[in-house]
Amino acid sequence: MRRRTFMGTAAATTVALAAPRVHGQATAARTLRIVPQANLTSLDPVWTTATITRTHSFLVYDTILAVDSNFQVKPQLADGWQIEDDGRTYIFTLRDGQRFHNGEPVRAQDCVASIKRWWARDGFGQEIAKRHDSIEALDDKRFRIKLQRPFSHLLSAIAKPNASPCFVMPESVANTDPFTAITSFVGSGPYRFLPDEWNPGSRVAYAKFDGYVPRQEPPDWTAGGKLANAERMEWHIITDPATAGAALQSGEVDFWELPLHDLLPVLARNRNIEVVNRDPIGTVGMMRLNHLHPPFDNPEIRRALLLAVNQEDYLKAVVGDDPSMFSTSYSYWSNGSPMHTEAGADALKVRSIERARAALQSAGYSGQKVVQLHASDFPTIAAQSQVTADLLRRLGMNLEFVATDWGTVVQRRASREPSDRGGWNVFHTTWAGPDWFDPAAAVGMRTNGLNAWFGWPTSEKIEALRDAWFDAPNLAEQKRIATEIQVEAFQVVPHVPLGHFLSPSAMRRNVTGLIKSPVVLFYNMAKTA
Repeated sequence: MRRRTFMGTAAATTVALAAPRVHGQATAARTLRIVPQANLTSLDPVWTTATITRTHSFLVYDTILAVDSNFQVKPQLADGWQIEDDGRTYIFTLRDGQRFHNGEPVRAQDCVASIKRWWARDGFGQEIAKRHDSIEALDDKRFRIKLQRPFSHLLSAIAKPNASPCFVMPESVANTDPFTAITSFVGSGPYRFLPDEWNPGSRVAYAKFDGYVPRQEPPDWTAGGKLANAERMEWHIITDPATAGAALQSGEVDFWELPLHDLLPVLARNRNIEVVNRDPIGTVGMMRLNHLHPPFDNPEIRRALLLAVNQEDYLKAVVGDDPSMFSTSYSYWSNGSPMHTEAGADALKVRSIERARAALQSAGYSGQKVVQLHASDFPTIAAQSQVTADLLRRLGMNLEFVATDWGTVVQRRASREPSDRGGWNVFHTTWAGPDWFDPAAAVGMRTNGLNAWFGWPTSEKIEALRDAWFDAPNLAEQKRIATEIQVEAFQVVPHVPLGHFLSPSAMRRNVTGLIKSPVVLFYNMAKTA
């Protein structure tokens, strides 16, 4: 792979941002300008698991519960909860003073509707849905969930920050069919989304919500006080890394979420810029396969692909040769997770084009087209995608490489149509480390066919093991079952795991309040003049 280099400096590059310039020093100091990781095309965190949509949603919406850096569940919109009836009944009480951006109070009815929409799509939420007996508002401040039998993971499910979090919307919005994207974007979070200033591919804007009442605890991951320290926030979609780097150096933007790794040494040499690793766990790479259509509807062909994959090729394409920036992981569970194991991963350690070619021939691959979606504007995903394109060509597969932007990939990956009618066969994405800690978190490990995440794998065995994992009486039994799930997963191959890497951000030194978390959080941030 040819890696990109940084051409020019801020002094030699003129950057024209899409937004009008902010006039006046005081106004400029109150506006935080961010280059996010990707274009924002979908605003519904239930309809999509796109990370950029989750980042947007943590600004605009609040959650009932949250998780701190010790992985402890904390109240957020809730003031607290009671557990009754030997663990079969949960009663949540909302804290005072919470309002939506339209001025309406946040009610228990809004929470109930939001939970029901969320659990229709989210894999962890579905576990509550199938175990619940009833969910209802008791009054405007209290709601109750009654279960058919105790489910010790209920609080963790509602609190989880990874895809997809349970964000609270007004009841009228939350009543939208969960398989239809919402068209109203009123939340109760620290920032108001400004739809009239949303220009996909160019700019997104937010304004501080003066009616937001933060918790009094310090911010800690998604828990604690959510402070709107900047009066206004603008996201500038700059897809060219050199242009984004120049804008950061000149001070035209304040924070760059996902710089190209090649540019980090250049940025670090600028005394006005700090390069910071905001995620203490790291990012997980994935090659996702479509199980509905040829050629990857054939499990033997999916397993043949494993034989050719060299994780280091992917990791070095993203971060370079510095071993401190990446680590291989021959597991479907994140490094550092209690579930992590290399059981069943022998094929992923072979790294042989010749053996993979022979396995493809034995599996009956006969030149079917492979449509690969490539997000050219998302540097870490694009680097992995280019490695796969080269790999598939070397394997002799009939590749159609569709280069587009990440927003288009997010839209097209939802299509179940064959590749010649707007569908796809393979795409790449990345996840936060906690997204793959265990079967509860791992959205992409669902194998319930058309109800599964994009790619739609089917395995009754994995689904049965997943159910058993939730009912396991202790950690040792959970580990045993997670190992069984992984062994079967390397036979089913819902996707190809591609290891872990760090994704540092870069910011001007006058930016304050960055929360270091596996989830990207822009509230609490501000800048001095």
